[in-house]
Amino acid sequence: MTPKTQTNTHEKARGDDTGGLTFAEYIADFDNATVEQRAPDASLGQLDSLHDDLELPTNHINNTRYLHADISSHSGNSKGDNALGTKGGYGLIMLNNKAEPVNIAAHMPNAENTHFIADTTQASAYTIGSMSHDSDWWLVTTLSDAVTLYTVLAIDDPNVTVLACLNHSLFDKTLRHFAEIKTIKITDTAEYRNAIEKRLSGVNAVCYFTVDTMINRLNDGELMSNVIANAQTIDLAALAWSTLGDISDPDSKDTPYPVEAWGNEGTILRDALTALTYFSQVTPAMAGQCILGALSTIIQQYVNAPYALGNKFMPVSLFLLTEGESGSGKSRTVDFSHKALIEYQSEKRKTDRQASDEWKAAKASTPKADLELWLLENPPPKKTIIFAKSGTIQGFLDNMLMGNTNNVAWSTAEAALFLSGHSMTNENASSNMAQLCDIWSGGSFDRLLSPRYNTIDETGCEEVRFTLDLQGQPPIIEPALNNEIMNGQGILPRFLFAFPDNMNGKLVYNTPERMDAQPDRDQRLIAYHQRCNDLLKPSPANEPFDEQGKPKRFNMPFENRQARQALADYQTYKESQLCKGGKLEKYAGYTKRLHENTSRIATIMAFFDGRRFISASDINRASKLADYSISERIRYTDKPQVGDNDAQKLLNWLIKYCHKTSAKQLAYSTVQSKVIPKALRFKSTFDLLIEVLESENYIKVKVSGRARTIQLRPELLVAK
Repeated sequence: MTPKTQTNTHEKARGDDTGGLTFAEYIADFDNATVEQRAPDASLGQLDSLHDDLELPTNHINNTRYLHADISSHSGNSKGDNALGTKGGYGLIMLNNKAEPVNIAAHMPNAENTHFIADTTQASAYTIGSMSHDSDWWLVTTLSDAVTLYTVLAIDDPNVTVLACLNHSLFDKTLRHFAEIKTIKITDTAEYRNAIEKRLSGVNAVCYFTVDTMINRLNDGELMSNVIANAQTIDLAALAWSTLGDISDPDSKDTPYPVEAWGNEGTILRDALTALTYFSQVTPAMAGQCILGALSTIIQQYVNAPYALGNKFMPVSLFLLTEGESGSGKSRTVDFSHKALIEYQSEKRKTDRQASDEWKAAKASTPKADLELWLLENPPPKKTIIFAKSGTIQGFLDNMLMGNTNNVAWSTAEAALFLSGHSMTNENASSNMAQLCDIWSGGSFDRLLSPRYNTIDETGCEEVRFTLDLQGQPPIIEPALNNEIMNGQGILPRFLFAFPDNMNGKLVYNTPERMDAQPDRDQRLIAYHQRCNDLLKPSPANEPFDEQGKPKRFNMPFENRQARQALADYQTYKESQLCKGGKLEKYAGYTKRLHENTSRIATIMAFFDGRRFISASDINRASKLADYSISERIRYTDKPQVGDNDAQKLLNWLIKYCHKTSAKQLAYSTVQSKVIPKALRFKSTFDLLIEVLESENYIKVKVSGRARTIQLRPELLVAK
């Protein structure tokens, strides 16, 4: 290349010192370095290879100039001082955080750290990559480190951006400048962790601390994923803020779940609860509700639960209602808790299909003259229905009337199918609720059908069992719990409730323990599933039907008078809380059912354990689950409903407004005048909410003269 000579570069630099040159004019005489000119430098040659072989979107070609002459400072700090010896090297064009060219650095072939930067007053970096706001941005010091890092990262993410500040003393300044745009990733060795945290606390950056330098490990061929997995990761932005507080209303926190109700550690049910909680990454309440749903479905065909007074018994069927956002883990948990049921029903469907095909074949081969008698002697085979994820109230009731099932469960993560379905909202809602209440209480119901139901002869059923295991989102559950008819009719008071806190943001997927977990080989789950299988496929002596096909259920007795006394004491204690001013005064319908649910749960757990009586210990443990349920029901009524927390409303608005305006801090007066809802703008209300958010470390209020600004905690502004 023949250097341009019409303008002296030194003169241009001196002209810039007087304010006469733009940066574009300053570098106008330097052409892009050709491939041949870049080849002698190992780092630039490596970038050329990446560009050609992998077609990566690097910008090094346009940002690397050939220096046909020496360059000098254009910063004004050292006017006219020449960078002698830069001729014949490379001019690395450096960009600011808006991707604008603002600086130039001289890089001699294969030099490690000797870079002459023309303007040291301006934060800038030599960039490799797209500078897309959707990609990761890394910052290192030297060109060789930048190329090594980019070479590794770009294989998985072609849009990655690596920045090189090219001067160690300018690293902090460069980091702060680019961190104004997005979170920057940096790396250092563990010995400098304290210094980094002290020096860069509050900067919008994440630092990976390794024992040896990250670049050395990558040069040695170690995988980036391994390096990151073994690094200590520190969010520098969070260091400038104290621990994040809690702005939720105290009464809205979920009730502590009584895991001890499931027995001691080492027992099948307690261990199953622990395993489900771990593998599904859900709260114990979610896992407990799913296990209760599975056990009720399996055991309701075998046993009845005792009342404390008189020689009477009730079904053990449970109605369960669990609140959970979409993705809260109900389906994951059911896969474990209902595994035996799912497999059992799948086998039965195959058997039923085969029986149906054989019956149809036999019917087709029967002479027409004999068909009527044959049909009387050979009715169509019944379908085995033990549980379903979708359906309608009428569908379940019809199948009971038709004799297809005496024991069934509706287990669904879409509670809207029940709570907001046609059966609960049409003119027959009261009748449907009454029938469900009858089934829950006594295992029977009466139903006078329209003549159009010519395929169903029965008008009622006895000895049927129905488990309801529902999970739904707040917008579905809230209207139902506030529905006067559903409360007054008695359907809701029969339920066991759980409204656990959301687990979003707390799930872990990438630890070695998680990635190597094998739930199918977990002995706790194996023992639980084996016991469920044993109950689903009983020995002939324990077959739940007599010779006529009618259910024969075992009436579970108390172990002794002490056990019966425990249930009577619990029933009396809850009754005493219904008096005026009592804790349960407003929940009479629910309170009257607590001892019944307690007896049912105690019976289910005892039967699962292989015992044929319930003890005082069973009653006491089961009552903890009943108490948990009523506490959750009261909490749901007393807590502010979704969106009622004014501090949370203000915080949500601040986050959205900052995202909309690309701002990290807002004028105090602007927020007060624009916040929605308008009720939050009243000075006394607004000032109090700001004080709450600041005291809990969500925001900081900065005062400069008479001006006040609100700064949000950096991690709150990370794009979701």
